[in-house]
Amino acid sequence: MTTYTPKNILITGAAGFIASHVANRLVRTYPHYNIVVLDKLDYCSNLNNLNPSKQSPNFKFVKGDIASTDLVNHLLIIESIDTIMHFAAQTHVDNSFGNSFEFTKNNIYGTHVLLEACKVTRQIRRFIHVSTDEVYGETDEHAVVGNHEASQLLPTNPYSATKAGAEMLVMAYGRSYGLPVITTRGNNVYGPNQYPEKLIPKFVMSAMKRRPLTIHGDGSNVRSYLYCEDVAEAFEVILHKGEVGHVYNIGTKKERRVLDVAKDICNLFNIDHESSIKFVENRPFNDQRYFLDDEKLKILGWVEKTTWQAGLKKTMDWYTSNPDWWSDVSSALVPHPRMLVMPGGVERGVEVSENKKGGPVSRTGSSPVNKPGLKFLIYGKTEWIGGLLGKICEKQGIEYEYGTGRLENRAQVVFDIKNVKPTHVFNAAGVTGRPNVDWCESHKAETIRTNVLGTLNLADVCWENGILMMNFATGCIFEYDDKHPEGSGIGFKEEDTPNFTGSFYSKTKAVAEELLKEYDNVCTLRVQMAISSDLNNPRNLIYKITRYDKVVDIPNLMTILDELLSISIAMAKRNLKGIWNFTSPGVLSHNEVLELYREYINPEFKWKSFTLEEQGRVIAAPRSNNELDASKLKKEFPELLSIKESLVKYVFAPNKKH
Repeated sequence: MTTYTPKNILITGAAGFIASHVANRLVRTYPHYNIVVLDKLDYCSNLNNLNPSKQSPNFKFVKGDIASTDLVNHLLIIESIDTIMHFAAQTHVDNSFGNSFEFTKNNIYGTHVLLEACKVTRQIRRFIHVSTDEVYGETDEHAVVGNHEASQLLPTNPYSATKAGAEMLVMAYGRSYGLPVITTRGNNVYGPNQYPEKLIPKFVMSAMKRRPLTIHGDGSNVRSYLYCEDVAEAFEVILHKGEVGHVYNIGTKKERRVLDVAKDICNLFNIDHESSIKFVENRPFNDQRYFLDDEKLKILGWVEKTTWQAGLKKTMDWYTSNPDWWSDVSSALVPHPRMLVMPGGVERGVEVSENKKGGPVSRTGSSPVNKPGLKFLIYGKTEWIGGLLGKICEKQGIEYEYGTGRLENRAQVVFDIKNVKPTHVFNAAGVTGRPNVDWCESHKAETIRTNVLGTLNLADVCWENGILMMNFATGCIFEYDDKHPEGSGIGFKEEDTPNFTGSFYSKTKAVAEELLKEYDNVCTLRVQMAISSDLNNPRNLIYKITRYDKVVDIPNLMTILDELLSISIAMAKRNLKGIWNFTSPGVLSHNEVLELYREYINPEFKWKSFTLEEQGRVIAAPRSNNELDASKLKKEFPELLSIKESLVKYVFAPNKKH
């Protein structure tokens, strides 16, 4: 048995569950190895998983997609990579039934890009491809001998089919181009840092939150489970002792029914399993059993060390000590997780119910009815943002419907949700005042009813149904202060406490935002001074200020809807939650906006300015002037333009008078 010693290792998908444990182990144990990790930070990845390695001199993190040919080629060359451990993949079977193309793209095409880069650079001495026991398909429930490495591949679901397809590519490049490949096929893995869409962390977090532990079918399906550190050690052994061209099963002969796993977790939390376990509809095909022959790996010297009881206790202790590691996980804990986090994908498609008299009218863009995909329920059809969202959905081919119920009427909202069965709900309804926020000062009951009661009611119904709610809020809950002075460039962050209550409108929006923090299914988007390319819309800030007698020359942030509303849909696809300053980066004064208006639209346009004191004499309620820090949004969407760039590109240039 020969021993292989790598120098520069590339680990793909390293911010994910198994790969992060492998990366941390190698960084810690082999300081003379250079470890480069690549991850696009998908929904089930978390940079915190790599915290133990971040300060190590032999560690480097690169954010990127394995499907990017240029990036992969660049990394292999610039980092002198001689070893690849390829973990990156979409792995959740439930999701693959609804968005199988995303699995093909990541699991097959991504692997192909890596292999081709290896062929071109000709410097790889080991390519370890991480596959799954599911490629063997279902094992007979009475079999006493597990699948060995030469067993036939008979995948039964889109996930395992894409992994089998990737294996064929790996084998072909090994034979055709002499690439030194090794393939692994492993049982289920559990332990700290795992995103709770998988069975054990899902059960643990459900028990923590006192939610039902939902089991597909009758719970008789049998699985084998290995603790993450044991699996990380297995990859360490295979890296150094595995033979090129070989396949290695990473498994255990200890099997457990899904029902028994649920009962064991209930016992750990001292909760009654009779009342805590709930049986739900099975998935389209659910293999009864996966059983592996692991003797080949044992010959290399690996053995399972962690007992089931010890591993499960460590896992429970970690999740209870790190309840916010994954931020919001509500969409993962539902019985059949929808694929909210991947562009264009949901769990098993959208069931389209029959239209009922008085119910929402179905609308769709280019997507045919019954096509699996996104489906939005939008409130605020007659509102500006709600109307624009519908148009964007039509352009993108996203099925959508407008809600017909009043938000403060729970029964009507429940009817809309049950009838439409949306993947997401967008709340663009609200009272902003007619024609401005001064109206709210004399109509306080109506303002409370819509902005507070209605918004909370919708969030609560969405929470009960496990649906992500995208809520358009406002940035008019802040004003410049000593820590955020005008012109300083220091903006209020998402976590800052609102400090402006000068108008009743702002009061209601601040109250609603504060209470929405208690819901883990809400994405709050703070809009301020909205602008669009439709200069004839009375709600457009530009329409308003070009008709004012005077304007106040104070810098403020603004939301350019032509750019940002499409981003709100992308945020829904990525399953983003929490509070976001939903504005274009930077600030402009009304005077600067009007100067652009004069440059692009009307060279003869003239206006006057007045002070805040003068403005105060003609308005019923003070106005909010502030700057919000949009760096969080910019980090998530690097392509986001600054406020002036966005104004010119999306608003003034298209309307330029020649």
